Amino acid sequence: MPELPEVETIVRELAPRLEGYRIARVRLAKTDVLRRVSKPRLVRTLTGNAFEEVTRRAKHAVFRLASGHRLIVQPRMTGSLVVYDRPLTRDEARYAVLTCTIEDGRRFIYRDVRRLGTVWLLDERGWAAYTSRIGPEPLEETFTPFVFAERLKGTRVAVKKAIMDQRRIAGIGNIYANEALFEARVDPSKPTSRLSLDEFARLHEAVTGVLARAVDASGTTVRDYRSGTGEPGRFQFELKVYGRGGEPCVRCGRRLVTTHAIDLRATTFCAYCQR
Repeated sequence: MPELPEVETIVRELAPRLEGYRIARVRLAKTDVLRRVSKPRLVRTLTGNAFEEVTRRAKHAVFRLASGHRLIVQPRMTGSLVVYDRPLTRDEARYAVLTCTIEDGRRFIYRDVRRLGTVWLLDERGWAAYTSRIGPEPLEETFTPFVFAERLKGTRVAVKKAIMDQRRIAGIGNIYANEALFEARVDPSKPTSRLSLDEFARLHEAVTGVLARAVDASGTTVRDYRSGTGEPGRFQFELKVYGRGGEPCVRCGRRLVTTHAIDLRATTFCAYCQR
């Protein structure tokens, strides 16, 4: 599933290609991706509207429209958001869920093979409620070690599960939780309430550092993720633990362990370096 670095890459590439442009025509091929909006209302609101700002919130791409509405897309595992200035191939058109034809003839397409993603259309009140349920953004300057510790305070769940809780911290998923915990030398199963001040500091630095480097590398492509221009990411070549269960640790050479016992997801770690 695209996490913060992947969605940040997508919106950075889409912003200069969409901001200020009007939507001439809209086609919605499937309705099962819609949340709290009907097909007629979505098509009616988008048609003739204009993109004012393209940003990200957590793992969601947010398109603020001239009408004040926000179109929110969470691509999830098989979704992609791309602007095409050429005719689509048959395969590209096959899974196009939402097609917005721009006034200059280009097409902005949300494509989703398995339709696991979601599309929301919110007014200002709806957006305020939506964003208030999500934690702070870890790449903002205001996300200090103090804020990090405050967001994790009061929970005994495993630290890996805590940092992936979108209500506490925005945008961290399984890939970067694994990588940050390894970089910080923190046991992913350790109860959050038992972290020392030093561990909090190391983990804060690791979380922000790993996410920033992943953004610089345009994200991680394991299977389906593509950037806003249709290109794969490059951070998969820098992964130290995710997807490397059974391989040697890059620090100590011991075999990496993978377990599903922490949060039912694949957690890969070094039992020696993260003890």
